[in-house]
Amino acid sequence: MNYTFDFMSVFANWDRLLMGAWLTIQLSALSIALGFVVGTLCAIAGKSRLALVRGLVRAYVEIIRNTPLLVQVFLVFFGLASIGWKLSAETAAVIALTVNVGAYTTEIMRAGINSIHPGQIEAAECLGMSRLHVYWHVVLLPAVERVYPSLTSQFILLMLASSITSQISAEELTATANLVQSETFRSFEVYAVIAVAYLALSFLFRGAFWLISQLAFVRKRKLGTNL
Repeated sequence: MNYTFDFMSVFANWDRLLMGAWLTIQLSALSIALGFVVGTLCAIAGKSRLALVRGLVRAYVEIIRNTPLLVQVFLVFFGLASIGWKLSAETAAVIALTVNVGAYTTEIMRAGINSIHPGQIEAAECLGMSRLHVYWHVVLLPAVERVYPSLTSQFILLMLASSITSQISAEELTATANLVQSETFRSFEVYAVIAVAYLALSFLFRGAFWLISQLAFVRKRKLGTNL
């Protein structure tokens, strides 16, 4: 093998790669937040007494979980454009990622909600708590705490999967890396640096989720103990 490694040509484009990484963070954070809301609402709707509502939630989850994310991205970007709803690459990326992670979040949150013992709900109702307060304090918050590790893993997987949106020219990290590679012809160096960058982003997101858990759950338990 007669190959001379040249990482300097990659590092010379650090500003472009940094902007790509920043867009990856933005797309992922927005999709995670929206997907969590969608998944939680669908998990609640999945407990509805109406068979039609439960069926729609079930269909949504099964369709999304059994089709490739790339196809979902293409459907939102190219499919909607073909019927007159043209979206920017970034907007289409957020919609597709939100719909995708929302389906997985639905199942995770469903498991969390099902883990709450009915006796806890009955006890809260006996104390005179309103239905809204019961659902928020006795069902949703404890459910999120119980499934938080699973949610964290799923959200980090979404951040890594956001690289697929490079296929619709969303200028995130992978798309930027592809452009740099086409200019420098340093495939190994470019993608080695990008692999390290995604590893760093994974640790960044994991640290952010850990901080959220400390603020939301550990602090809450300490306050409850003090009371």
